[in-house]
Amino acid sequence: MATATRPWTPAAEAVLLPLLALGAALLLFGLFVWLGGASPVEAWQILFLGAFGDAFSWQNTLLRAAPLMLTALAVALPAQAGLMMIGGEGALVLGALGCAGLPYLFGPPANTVGSVMVLLAGALMGAAWVWLAGWLRQWRGVNETISSLLLAYIAIALFKHFVEGPMRDPASLNKPSTHPLAEGLRIGPIMGDAAMESWLGDVHWGLVIGIVLCVVCGAWLSFSASGFAMRVVGGNARAARLVGLPTSRLILLSCLLGGAAAGLAGAIEVAAVHNAANAAVIAGLGYTGILVSFVARHNPWAIPPVAILFGGFAAAGSLLQRRLGLPDASVLVLQGFAFVFILATEALRGRLFSLLVIKWPARAEMPDTPLRKEAV
Repeated sequence: MATATRPWTPAAEAVLLPLLALGAALLLFGLFVWLGGASPVEAWQILFLGAFGDAFSWQNTLLRAAPLMLTALAVALPAQAGLMMIGGEGALVLGALGCAGLPYLFGPPANTVGSVMVLLAGALMGAAWVWLAGWLRQWRGVNETISSLLLAYIAIALFKHFVEGPMRDPASLNKPSTHPLAEGLRIGPIMGDAAMESWLGDVHWGLVIGIVLCVVCGAWLSFSASGFAMRVVGGNARAARLVGLPTSRLILLSCLLGGAAAGLAGAIEVAAVHNAANAAVIAGLGYTGILVSFVARHNPWAIPPVAILFGGFAAAGSLLQRRLGLPDASVLVLQGFAFVFILATEALRGRLFSLLVIKWPARAEMPDTPLRKEAV
């Protein structure tokens, strides 16, 4: 019987390749655990239970996923314009500094308006920092990947200087911090006063903000003229210039929006979690956002579920330490494995499944007879 090849569609590859990469990362992580003297099967079970096993696990997972959605947008939006920005960590810490520092300049009203103001201050700080990397790329030819990474180190140094120096709260002795935000400026849990009795627990409004922004950014890129123009620039900047698109303006816009998302993540961490800017903000959330964006293939609509998955991995770290005696940071090894396999599968995109094609029965052709010719 004749056969025909039915090729894999790009949509199937977009789903299957990340799943294969994550599965390979889990297998390699199991080998890593086994070499450490623990049971890989038990480690996989604990990863699932620590992330999604009960209501408390879900609360930890969602709390950790909220900033990852925003730091992933800091990578995904510039990537849509053809840039590879990896400086979300710098934008995040400066966003935290901007949120905590606004009350040093004047007293925002202790209500919802004041909360919006401190969040906007953080978003503006992050937007300006990533925009700087985009400007260096467009007007000075500096590689944006290198410049954004180096600017992140500068941002962290600036953060430590101000938190441990001019903005330090004298009451913070062993843990240098800024003055805590006023109660009215903080972001509370989604369920209000009944939060502890709800399955959402202490999950704050930052999760809602992250999901909404991912949905809005995905809709903008898919259905708006400016979003389509940005994707054209990302596909072929030279062709975009030939048809008259403002490539520089669109590229810098993507940097502004991505930086604002990461800065907003830092501001939310201060306003909802830490209540002040301190070293706890520098937790690598910007770097994990790079991995989340790559797994989601820079698609804002795919970022929330991927962020929840990696938030679950992070939430299970302490459980691995208690149950198996593994270091809490062992989940970083898992994230590293995932990043390597994601990059490997991207390099094989379009070629990996050429060896796994499915043969389908082809329709039998009628012989070329006079009767057939007459019918045609």
